[in-house]
Amino acid sequence: MGRSAEAQAALGRAVAAIDRELAANLELTSMFDQTKQAFVLENGQWQSHGGTVARELPAAHAFAADLYTRIPAAESAMERRGPANSLKDEDREIVERWEGDAREAQRRLRADLARPQPSLVQTIARLFGRSPRI
Repeated sequence: MGRSAEAQAALGRAVAAIDRELAANLELTSMFDQTKQAFVLENGQWQSHGGTVARELPAAHAFAADLYTRIPAAESAMERRGPANSLKDEDREIVERWEGDAREAQRRLRADLARPQPSLVQTIARLFGRSPRI
């Protein structure tokens, strides 16, 4: 019932690419915190590998998909300015929430990738509400 070696390798590559992209975006938001200069966040790896993650890790995909849909809001929050180039508290909260969720998406993707797939015996036992006897 587990993934084939080829499928596991493809999933590993997908998670690694998305993880690197999120790390780069976190670096950009960190630079924003220091310089108050807006940055364009990346989403190309998500576009390329999101389908693989959706098939194999649906819960982690759902969380990350929500994160990626909020990129425009985070970018807009970085661009808005008040008097003397200040940043509104609500805009700062949007960016900080995105940063925190990006870290959580990384954690979930890594954890779900490392979690072993249930065996066929375990899956059948769960369907019948019993503990597996191996």
